[in-house]
Amino acid sequence: MNDPHYILLPANPLFIGFTLVVAFLLNLMPWGQMVGVPDFVALVLVFWNIHQPRKVGISIAFMMGLLMDVNEATLLGENALAYTLLSYFAIMIHRRVAWFPLRTQAMHVLPLLLLAQAVQLVVQLLVTGKFPHWFYFSESFVSALLWPVVSWLLLAPQRRAINRDENRPI
Repeated sequence: MNDPHYILLPANPLFIGFTLVVAFLLNLMPWGQMVGVPDFVALVLVFWNIHQPRKVGISIAFMMGLLMDVNEATLLGENALAYTLLSYFAIMIHRRVAWFPLRTQAMHVLPLLLLAQAVQLVVQLLVTGKFPHWFYFSESFVSALLWPVVSWLLLAPQRRAINRDENRPI
């Protein structure tokens, strides 16, 4: 969390890669295409774009989008475009968002996730001409509700102890 008593260690690039792989695997699960299940790749990308914009940028978002396009057998570039725009706007606001408490951060992340879904919806409408339904946008709201939990989990390895002990190196 954004507790002023915590000093965060630098993020390990291996941990960042691990979290992106886990998010991708969560999207591969059979329930990943159900209504209301969040897009874990988008959620983790936004998190790392806000907290580590120099390590996770637009190019990684584009590559993750291509992987999701192949996984979902959608039009090649649909998710890549959505994730690229998502990352661009997340990087634009990363300094402002980091100052807010987690609930307020979730309110800043929600429009970004809705934008990514809207881009995907427009591409699907242009290709298929079918509108899914309004519950289509529920995954962004579920992702925003999960933001505090995801933030707490992904920042946990970077936290130092408040009371430093001589027996613990950090």
